[in-house]
Amino acid sequence: MIQRTEKGSCARTALVTGASRGIGAGIARALAAAGHRVAVGFREREAEARALVEEIAAAGGGACYVRLDQTDAASVSSALSLVQEAFGPVELLINNAAISQERPFLDLADADWERMLDVNLLGPVRCARAVLPGMLERGFGRIVNVSSIGGQWGGRNQVHYAASKAALINFTRSLSNLYAAQGVTANAIAPGLVATEMSAPELATAAGKAKLKQIPLGRLGTLEEVGATAAFLCSDGAAYVSGETFNLNGGMHRERS
Repeated sequence: MIQRTEKGSCARTALVTGASRGIGAGIARALAAAGHRVAVGFREREAEARALVEEIAAAGGGACYVRLDQTDAASVSSALSLVQEAFGPVELLINNAAISQERPFLDLADADWERMLDVNLLGPVRCARAVLPGMLERGFGRIVNVSSIGGQWGGRNQVHYAASKAALINFTRSLSNLYAAQGVTANAIAPGLVATEMSAPELATAAGKAKLKQIPLGRLGTLEEVGATAAFLCSDGAAYVSGETFNLNGGMHRERS
């Protein structure tokens, strides 16, 4: 399913996975505001994705929405074909779609680990693998992987989630090692506590409330702040930045280290 709107001049074509809400939606808004054509990737929340496209159009931007299940390589390929038909080849890939799960380590079954890694690690791998040939042919590409402070700290009640996000940071570095010299940069964003629907369950726990008290800046991060960082990493101003992890956590990571 794809809906296209196009108003004004747009610089490049971006695909943001998991963009119907939360951090993904914030990144999509920021990229559209920067003038890019934005494909809003979604798996289930079509109504929200459509509403975001309409919002971007009303602000004068170009956007489309496209169903994408990153656990299925065929779905990824189909989505990319639709985006290319609407706006041209994907030049900016933001791997944001992910799942989380609160469960004690000893209660995690193999199926929990397999599902977490399939979505949070192999999903970005499938998307990157699909866009890289075109990026390399054109000599330009930007890949931004949305990780988490959990991938740096480790986890307590989401050990498998933290492991998947740590692997995503390492995957980002590997992509940079392989392709930066060919014009394709890869960077990661590691948000701390950001006010989203996905973070709400953790923030409701005792551990989550304790984390909130540990933030040196004394507040949650915002979607706009994450979006601004992603937009920078996709900009010409970040052409010399690759293999890096940008910490957006209000000082939490430095406090722990």
